[in-house]
This record gives sequence, C-alpha cells and structure tokens, in this order.
Amino acid sequence: MDSLSISVASGMRARLESLDLLANNLANATTTGYKSDREFYSLYSSSEASADALQVPEGADTLPVVESHWTDLSQGVLRPTGNSLDLALDGSGFFTVKGPNGNLFTRNGAFQLSPDGTLVTTDGYAVLASDGKPIRSTAGDPLEITPDGAVNQQGKLLGRIMPVSFPTRSALNKQGSNYFNHADASAKPAASSARVYQGRLEDSNAGAAEGAIRLVGIMRQFEMLQRAAKIGAEMDRQAVEQVAKVTS
Repeated sequence: MDSLSISVASGMRARLESLDLLANNLANATTTGYKSDREFYSLYSSSEASADALQVPEGADTLPVVESHWTDLSQGVLRPTGNSLDLALDGSGFFTVKGPNGNLFTRNGAFQLSPDGTLVTTDGYAVLASDGKPIRSTAGDPLEITPDGAVNQQGKLLGRIMPVSFPTRSALNKQGSNYFNHADASAKPAASSARVYQGRLEDSNAGAAEGAIRLVGIMRQFEMLQRAAKIGAEMDRQAVEQVAKVTS
C-alpha cells in the first residue's frame, strides 16, 4: 500500500473514532450532570521506521491517530428546578453513592426518597454522608440542605453530604449511567470545597450547538479524506495503465 493510502486510511479511522465520541456527547446533551468525552490526537511512529527508514514509504512512518480519550470535567450550568431533593455542586467534586459493587461518584443530583426514607439516586443507590453512611429521613417533613452539605429535618442534623475530588482525571473511569468508579486505588478521594445547592441541577457540559459545529467539521474532514483516497486510487490506476502501455 502506498504512503497516501496509508495516511488517508489512518486519518479516516481517527475521524471515525472522533465521530463516535461526538455522537455520544450529543446524545447526552440534555443529561443531568453529564461530562463530555474528548479525543487527544497524536502521531504514530512505526517501529519499522525507526529501524530502517529506507524500507518504509515516505509519510507512512508517522500516522495521525487518536492516542487517548479524556473526560472534560468542567462544570455545566446550574439550573433551578424548585424540587427540594434536586442538588447541584458548584465547584470541582462529586457526590458519593453506594453502588452494587462499591462506591460510585456522580454529578447528577436528581435524588429522591426511597420508601424507607433513604436519599437515593434514580437508580436506587444510597447517597452517602461524610461518615460513609446513607442519609435517612425520619419523618415526612421536607429536607433542608445548606451549601456546606448539612442535611437537616425539623432542625435535626441527619448527616452531611461531603463532595469529594480526585487529584487527576485518570483516577476515575466512566462506568455508564452517568457514574464514575475509582480507577486508581493509590489516588484517594479527598474532601472537595464544592458548595451544595438545593433545588438546582447541573446541566450537561456537552453543548448541542458546539457539538453540531464539531460534527460538521469532522464530516468535512472525512469527506476530504475520501476524496484523497479516490485521487490515490485513480493515480494508481493510471500508473498501472501506463506501465502496461510501456511494456506492451
């Protein structure tokens, strides 16, 4: 395969990976607390090129690739809802909830009360207080939650929601359903300075308008690469025809 075809194929593959990420972001543009995924581009240098550059077609030794994916943890807009069980974090941090296989972390504060009065997520995972225990109400009266995370009912402190943060993005992995799990055991979660606001929810940071613009850009890049592939195929065809004429 010639260097043009190799470069075009690598570029098209990278754009397809970007398109997959972008499609998922757009699908979650209205998901509460969703954090968008981004791609990090780099150049792949083949081991063959470093061993003997003369044996590798020019331009095929370094190819464009999506080296890694990363999650944009920037804060979305805090939207008032009027629901006293809706909570939003202003600042860096996550709510801690009790998942089926250990603690999970989320920015989605659309909570509710279970039949036994426990504050839970829409999936039924208990929201944990700073002492690691679920927060349970003892009566039918509304909960009052202060910016420092204190959960009160009828003047009684039920617990304190303590947002946690991590030193690096690599300490967290997306698990699905808007949850993160602890990926790096050595990177312990620490108390966050984020403020807790009652009656608000955090919108997704994957803007639909920005996503649409990026989608157009990626599609145009892919179209240009397709044209380059056609040009390369036509050049190869003409080269074969010319060689056939010379040798006949």
